[in-house]
This record gives sequence, C-alpha cells and structure tokens, in this order.
Amino acid sequence: MTDRRSLLALAAGVPLLGARAALAQAPAPAPLAADDPRMTERSIGRAGAPTVIEYFSLTCGHCASFHRDTMPRVKRDLVEAGRVRIVFRDFPLDAVALAAAQVARSLPADRYEPFVATLFQSQDRWAFARGANPQEELFKIAALAGMSRAQFDAAIGDQALARGILELRVKGQQEHNVNSTPTFVFGSRSVPGNMPFDRFAALVAEIR
Repeated sequence: MTDRRSLLALAAGVPLLGARAALAQAPAPAPLAADDPRMTERSIGRAGAPTVIEYFSLTCGHCASFHRDTMPRVKRDLVEAGRVRIVFRDFPLDAVALAAAQVARSLPADRYEPFVATLFQSQDRWAFARGANPQEELFKIAALAGMSRAQFDAAIGDQALARGILELRVKGQQEHNVNSTPTFVFGSRSVPGNMPFDRFAALVAEIR
C-alpha cells in the first residue's frame, strides 16, 4: 500500500520540476478507474467556445486574488456571453492544497466551481488562519456544500485520488510548461501570473 505521507511530501516539499521523478519513486496505489467521475474535466462555459485552461493551487495567494478580483467579471462578460470556456486544472503546491483539491473533486461536478470559488474567497480563514487547523476549517466549508464527515474523511484519505491529482500536476508541467500558479493557457500559449480583466479578455481575443 502506498505511504500517503510520501504523496503529501511531494506536494509539500518537492520542487515543481522534480515532481515527475518523485512520483515515479513513490509506490503506486491501485489506479483510479478510467471513468472515475472525480477526475473528469471541470469547466464552465459554452461547449465550442474558445478555451482557456487555468492551472491553480487552492493555497496560492495570487490564484485567490485572480478569483476574487477578476474571475467574477470573466464569468459575467466572457463565460456567460459565450465568448470563452474555462477549464480548471488542479496544480497543488502543498499538502493543504492537495487535500482541498481532493475534497473539491469528491463533490458532485456541478458543485466543484462554486466550492473552489468559496475556498478562494475564504482562503485566509481556512488555509492560513493563525492557530486554526486547516483540515477542520476545510471540513466546515465542505459541510456547507453538502459533504458529510465520513465523505470528507474518505476524500482526504484517498491515496489513489491524491496520486491522480498529482499526476495531473505533472501533466501540466509536461504539456504546458507550468511552473507557477496561476498559469493560464490561451489556445497554445501559456501565460503565468495573476492578471486584470482587460489583459485576460485581450488574450482570449487572440486565441486561434
């Protein structure tokens, strides 16, 4: 059986470019089923619209700033207008972000984006609050999204799910040269860093 601590150590302390090697060295749990609904694509927007991929970590302050300050207008002016589709890709940078990603993907797919938005809005309260237990604070938010304690414990204890998310992180490094969060992929162009709405909209307009 895989030592879960080795997976958490990967997210917590291994440099991004060393993630692939660390995964290769860790004993593998039984793989997730190919049709496991927790690993299906999470997205918002009209099918067929120009696609932007966002790689993010739920404990990344720059990601939180984008979701608080820019994403509401992106959703209103671009997504709801049918001008762009956003695909969300987990890229956890530490053990807390990995656990949060496991919980988010264990919710029904239609609750994923609202839950992620809530986590970013309340990041200081659950991820970095002084003296707080991040796992317990995370559970409080998950409970509001309809998750029971048993479901929560099963989600954060699922070694196969943790590895599946970390493998997505490695895939992001390989396919889109992601080495920081947030990173956005506009068509074939990877653009790192938080950005205001006007720049985001201009990059959407350039997608070919």
